[in-house]
Amino acid sequence: MNVNDEQTMSNESVSAADRQLLQEAATRFAREKIQPLAAELDRSASFPRDLYREMCGLGLFGVTVPQEYGGVGADCRTYAMVMEALAGGYAAVGDYFSLMELVSSLLAQHGTPEQRTNYLAPLLGGERLCAFALTEPQAGSDLAGISTTARRTGTGWVLNGSKLWIQNAPVCDFALVLARIDTPDDPKATGVFIVDADRKGFSRGPAEDKMGQRASQVGALYFDGIELPAHALLGTAGKGLRTMLGALDKGRVGMASLAVGIHQAALDAALEQALARRQFGRPIADFQAIQFMLADMAKDLHASRLLVQDAARRLDHREDASQYCSIAKCFATDAANLHVSNALQVFGGSGYIRGFPIERLFRDARITQIYEGTNQIQRIIIARKLMAGAATPA
Repeated sequence: MNVNDEQTMSNESVSAADRQLLQEAATRFAREKIQPLAAELDRSASFPRDLYREMCGLGLFGVTVPQEYGGVGADCRTYAMVMEALAGGYAAVGDYFSLMELVSSLLAQHGTPEQRTNYLAPLLGGERLCAFALTEPQAGSDLAGISTTARRTGTGWVLNGSKLWIQNAPVCDFALVLARIDTPDDPKATGVFIVDADRKGFSRGPAEDKMGQRASQVGALYFDGIELPAHALLGTAGKGLRTMLGALDKGRVGMASLAVGIHQAALDAALEQALARRQFGRPIADFQAIQFMLADMAKDLHASRLLVQDAARRLDHREDASQYCSIAKCFATDAANLHVSNALQVFGGSGYIRGFPIERLFRDARITQIYEGTNQIQRIIIARKLMAGAATPA
């Protein structure tokens, strides 16, 4: 770990002191570097490349990537804590941190030595930008419904199709693309392909004008007969969907942590406002109606954080954690949306005005109930696990 060169984190074990060190570094960076830029980044919807380079220099990327591959070598609980801290500074920065973590983890786990050298190392070093290309117009929640295809050739693959609402699409240097392998033997076969943006046939749409998390740019990617070498395949041919889905549990812990960071920032802002704003001759914090709102924010924030840490711990112990990742993601993002709205209420009319941080937090929170699987999908996952358990004989 390179956090001001204070300490080196072991790949073998992660102590509470290690986690606290990295969390403190992320919190300090969020407070000193991210928060002062958040309003302008939101207004301009600009990609803060220099900020990400600074994060690379501090060792804030590749938290769960083994040290032998250039990462920090920490665990999922540490990842969740760092995500929360960064998201408290600005959710769009946390969103990019999550993308980096997912892509770098996939490259570390499934990549060949050549792929790690060409893609993972420059990614962690801040030299290249990535995208994680899953969603299509008719395949968002239903990833099995993708229509992008990869056809085998004598020397590799030919990729055709498109992806929609892909984070970093307007700026990425390469993308991990989920495609259906065009073969009559197995109509469900899929693969993950590493596609460089300078390949002939690669194009992209403009950055979308988003409601929130505006500095995290999204857009469309198009693949028109892109010829790929055989070594562009990441992992095993035919098992691409399984490879991608394996990363989604971790991604859901990340989004839950991001929501916790937004929730904490909203509570901090609401408490400060309640103590400072006066009505009827006294601070509004004196009124029980406001106190109950603040209390509900605090109790649900605490519950969200505990659910996130529980899901992360289960992932670290290699348990079947899908149900718990879905619970954490669903609860934390629902709670964040409810309580950011309540925090805005504490501000009254001023909370509805652009330029106040609570207005940005309100917009930033909304997408957390949609990406990494909508909360309706999370409820389906939870219910299926419940019913499967009930149907199993004791």
